[in-house]
Amino acid sequence: MMLRTLVVIGFALVMVSSCSRNKTAKRVPQAPKPNVRAVKIGESERGIASWYGDPYHGRKSANGEVFNMNEKTAAHRTMPFGTWLQVENESNKKRVNVRITDRGPFVGDRIIDLSRRAAEEIAMIGPGTAMVKLTVIEAPKGEVVEKYGVQVAAWESRSKAEELKKEIELVVRPVRVVEREGKPVLYRVIAGEGTREEAEAIARKLVEEGHRGFVTRHVP
Repeated sequence: MMLRTLVVIGFALVMVSSCSRNKTAKRVPQAPKPNVRAVKIGESERGIASWYGDPYHGRKSANGEVFNMNEKTAAHRTMPFGTWLQVENESNKKRVNVRITDRGPFVGDRIIDLSRRAAEEIAMIGPGTAMVKLTVIEAPKGEVVEKYGVQVAAWESRSKAEELKKEIELVVRPVRVVEREGKPVLYRVIAGEGTREEAEAIARKLVEEGHRGFVTRHVP
């Protein structure tokens, strides 16, 4: 009887140890979430730039857009999506204006990843990297400034949309009712207006208060 008990205990210990090892093996380190920060016009930063093209061409960028290496865009770890930057190659003084649409680079001390087109503009395709100065600038004239909000619901009835608007205003502001043309006409309830990161924060707050919604892009 004693021998049988010891065998059972030993088997149980082996199983616990095995489960513990399996759980440990399944844990995969996660990359830290970028700490997105507010920026001001004229703010500058110096560091190493790199560039990217294939095989990322045609894939989704972090802001949801499809990456086109022939457009003047860039990836930055912490600047809000839609931020415009002047990038100056300090070795030749060439400059290019880019829009932040992606996250990165996550290699060493690099501070920005330029699209292939932007890298060509400042002659850094050959070297691959360059010391640059980044300066936050206003969006170029004629460019649409991206803004995001959270669509909470869409109704065929404007009165229902207005009722929900008043309810959502108890949680966040501003809230708008936007008419979408078509058949049928829909009245969308949109909460917030700002960067994608700000809209995502509003979406989380709404969920905490029992509401649903999704981040959507719109323009002024």
